[in-house]
Amino acid sequence: MGLQDIRDRIARAEADAGRAPGSVTLIAVSKVQPLDRVEAVLEQGHRVFGENRVQEAQGKWPDFKERFAGVELHLIGPLQSNKVRPALELFDAIHSVDRVKLARRIADIAQEIGRAPQIFLQVNTGEEPQKAGVLPADADDFVAECRAMNLNLRGLMCIPPAGEEPSLHFALLAKIAERNGLTGLSMGMSSDFERAIALGATHVRVGSAIFGERQAPTG
Repeated sequence: MGLQDIRDRIARAEADAGRAPGSVTLIAVSKVQPLDRVEAVLEQGHRVFGENRVQEAQGKWPDFKERFAGVELHLIGPLQSNKVRPALELFDAIHSVDRVKLARRIADIAQEIGRAPQIFLQVNTGEEPQKAGVLPADADDFVAECRAMNLNLRGLMCIPPAGEEPSLHFALLAKIAERNGLTGLSMGMSSDFERAIALGATHVRVGSAIFGERQAPTG
């Protein structure tokens, strides 16, 4: 496993699905990874990374962004309203917008600071009560509300339930996106990204298969 292996697998999956080479963006999920592992991937030329927490990203990425040109940072974890401003200042895309109140806060601050990251709306395709995301039945209305706020709306994101066939959830997300005229599909992780690519993923989120198993923070 490693970065080149994942790149090769993505290229094969694109070809198998009849999609153009390079049509899928690989987000290297660097959350809770030691800095030396992240730096090694940066030195291999990769520039698109995903983080779960604003605070962790604040401590890690300003330095890397100074040293490595062209870094693109994606927030893939939940965003609290009180972290919107620093998130918009640091991240180029936010994949976890899941409620109207948060969307409105993002719209207000984006206008204030003149910076509008790409937005993906999180859909709870499994309708799991413990998981963030708008329910599939409410997704069309949510898209319409976010468009009315002039958000930089790129697409939809989902995290399929553990233990269920992810392809069913990827297909559902793709269907919702298509009927709403959205082209971005953030779906697929280390264990299932090839299936996500077959069903139209534009962004796949891969961590442990690139960096090795995550290390929990100490202290």
